[in-house]
Amino acid sequence: MKTLEMKFLNQEEKLVTISLDNPVEPPDAEAIEAAMDTIISENAFFSSGGDLVSKKSARIVERNVFDIEF
Repeated sequence: MKTLEMKFLNQEEKLVTISLDNPVEPPDAEAIEAAMDTIISENAFFSSGGDLVSKKSARIVERNVFDIEF
């Protein structure tokens, strides 16, 4: 399973992560940056440390899960 993680700083300069499952492949850096800018400008999400004020980073995370039967 792949996840897009967009990381922001809030007013208290604490890290806030917004994750989206099944991102489009290959990732479009310009579209991701534009979405992050929109999230900040529209004040779309609230965090316990206040509004999101700046972009920190974005990344694709892939997680593999293997069940162990016993």
